[in-house]
Order: sequence, then structure tokens, then C-alpha cells
Amino acid sequence: MAVGNVQIHGTGQLIELSRRLKAAGGPRLKANYARRIRRAGEPLKNDMQQTIRNLPITSEPRKPGKRGGASPTTRPLRATIAEAVRLSVRTAGNPGARVWVDRSMLPSDLKNMPFVLNSSNGRIRHPVFGNKKRWANQWTTPLWWDKVVRQHTPRMRAEVEKIVNDVRRSLT
Repeated sequence: MAVGNVQIHGTGQLIELSRRLKAAGGPRLKANYARRIRRAGEPLKNDMQQTIRNLPITSEPRKPGKRGGASPTTRPLRATIAEAVRLSVRTAGNPGARVWVDRSMLPSDLKNMPFVLNSSNGRIRHPVFGNKKRWANQWTTPLWWDKVVRQHTPRMRAEVEKIVNDVRRSLT
């Protein structure tokens, strides 16, 4: 599963339900359906943001004779990425809930960082203070995005199924 996009949808059930909602013409029913789907996805979004904020990032120890110092930027990496996590709900077309990282909300130098942080080996390789002649390695938890999604998937599927059944009952 890619770090930028998580989608929960039972295509057959949700598409059929979307058609029935459109045919019934009940905007209040449709709004209620969308609100409940959003509420089912909120815990995943919140857990994603919390996981990113608390993601451990460790550095290799400094070699003897090498200088170090504070970062020249005051921008907090993990908080910046956490703020870019979004939840969207669609009731028409391809209905479902989607949790994703909105790359347009990230600074240009961090656009790929969510993918780098979720790498399979957990390695973050970057130039030292932008100097492309000197590189450093840092390490984080590999595939953290996928782990959080796997933890929430059964709960979300059950909630969405319950919502679909409730709305289907109210349509018949």
C-alpha cells in the first residue's frame, strides 16, 4: 500500500447504494451517509497523524573529528507531514473514504518525504545541510504507514458495512 493513498470501498455495495441514493433523491440521507463514512475514517486519519508526529528518527553517530550543530531550519519535519494528512469522502462516482497525504501542502523540498519515511528499509539518506558532496543516513520505522492501515482496516470495513446496511434498510 502506498503512503500517499488509502482507500476503503466495497465497490459493488457502495456503487449500488450510491445509485439508490441518487434515485431516492434524499440529500439529507446522502449527507448523513457521507457524515457517517467520514466519522468511520477519522480515527485512521488521527492515528496516522499521531504516528507521524511520534515517528522515531535516529542518526548514525558522528565520526571523530566531524563537526555538528543545530539544524539551520526551524521547520518541524514530522509535524509538517502530519498536517498534510487528509480524509476525503465521496458518495458518487467511486464512493468511499480515502486517507492520503496532500503533497500540495508540503514545502517543495519535502514533497517526497512521506514516501521516503515509509521506505521498506527505513533509511533516510540526505545531503548534510544541502551539501551534495556530503551525505548522511538516518533511520526510522520501516513501512509504518502500512502497519497503521492494517490495524484500522478491519474496524473500518465493519463500520462501512454497517453504514451501508443501515442506509440500504432506510431506502427499502
